[in-house]
Parts: sequence; C-alpha cells; structure tokens
Amino acid sequence: MSRLLILFGLLYLLYRKARGGSPGRTQSEQEAGSVKHDILIEDPVCHTYVPKSQAVSLDRGDKIYYFCSRKCRDAFCRKEEQP
Repeated sequence: MSRLLILFGLLYLLYRKARGGSPGRTQSEQEAGSVKHDILIEDPVCHTYVPKSQAVSLDRGDKIYYFCSRKCRDAFCRKEEQP
C-alpha cells in the first residue's frame, strides 16, 4: 500500500514539473516571477519613487529628468522658469 502512495506522489510531482509549475503557486504568481524588474527612480519634485518605464520624462539636453506624473513635471518646469 505504501509503495502505491509513493508511486502516486512521484507521478504527481512529475506531472507538476511537466506543466512548468510548482505545487501551491497560482498562474499569476508564476508569471510575476518571470517579469523583469524595473529600476526605481526618485521624482525630484515630490520625492516619490516610480518605475523608470512608467515615469514621465523631460529631456534637458545634458540630463534627463523623470517624474511620477505630468503634474510634477509641470511644477518642475515652472520652478526652473522662476528667477
């Protein structure tokens, strides 16, 4: 009887391995593990950290600034324009 349980256990593990998943992990957890991580950058206005791929950028020639939103980008531009 114990041999039969061990056999079923091994077959189950082989089945899970063949499907590409590990027991206990959902599909979204498996997909999240394969996502490339993005660099977090700090917004110079509100000091919020935002993923670089989602940030609003402003190219000033010699430097590129990244912001969490257009609102912060516009506030930065207004601040630069003031004497």
